[in-house]
Amino acid sequence: MNEEELREGLRSEMAGRTPPPPLSTTAALGAARRTQFRRRAVWASLGSAAVVLAVTGFAAVTTPDGLVYEPAGQGPLAPNASGDTKEPWPTGPDGQPQEDRTARAGSKHDQGVHLLSEAVSVIPSGYSAPEDPSSLPAEERTLRTHQAQFEEKVNGIDVWSYSSSVAVAQGKGTGRVIVEVHEAGNPMPTEPCDLAQKFWGMRGECRVETVGAVQVGVVVRPGSDDRLDQWSAYRHPDGVVVFVAQGVRLDESRPALTKLPFSVPQLAALAVDERFHLK
Repeated sequence: MNEEELREGLRSEMAGRTPPPPLSTTAALGAARRTQFRRRAVWASLGSAAVVLAVTGFAAVTTPDGLVYEPAGQGPLAPNASGDTKEPWPTGPDGQPQEDRTARAGSKHDQGVHLLSEAVSVIPSGYSAPEDPSSLPAEERTLRTHQAQFEEKVNGIDVWSYSSSVAVAQGKGTGRVIVEVHEAGNPMPTEPCDLAQKFWGMRGECRVETVGAVQVGVVVRPGSDDRLDQWSAYRHPDGVVVFVAQGVRLDESRPALTKLPFSVPQLAALAVDERFHLK
């Protein structure tokens, strides 16, 4: 066979074969979509398997493409509404975890109400304690407020604080008196002035006042943070901490008092008053 006959034979062979179909864009997209769909199905089954694992506690599952999903263990509890803890809030009177730190019903809430009542009762003669309109929602009130708040868990025990704020008026001026109580188990210091400096993170000129047989720390002049003018602090032998504070101004919309309601010795005595010794 010469060279010319070889070329002719190859042409005949190629002519006898069926050519491949032309590339179709539609077909190519369809194939890609089918591949994507299969991948989504794999991950959907993985997600379903993860849910089953969370509910049933199974150790592992194999996905359709051979991957093995194996949880490392029970994950942290979901954070609450404020996002600042991995544990659920304390249980409310309805048997469900609270939505945040504040108790809005139940025995803890009632302690806050009680503290407000006691704070109103110590306002001295010559001053009044105005009230907000009864129709005003609790969250909008400013003249008399109270709160019961979960602080932390110490050695497995919930530690709470209770606070109350009372507007104090005389003439055209309005100031305020605040009482804050922390349950036993709190990690606050015992030394009187160290304790006083823990109130709201404020600092100032502190001196120790003697009330009966005990000593009370009193900040008589605030530092750069002047939200309040004076406050006293006492830690009871059982660990309950009481702060009593006073300020000549309630807010910027009202004129200030011309003088504080309590003298320094009176403010110190209020910190040890059994009316604020919540148990």
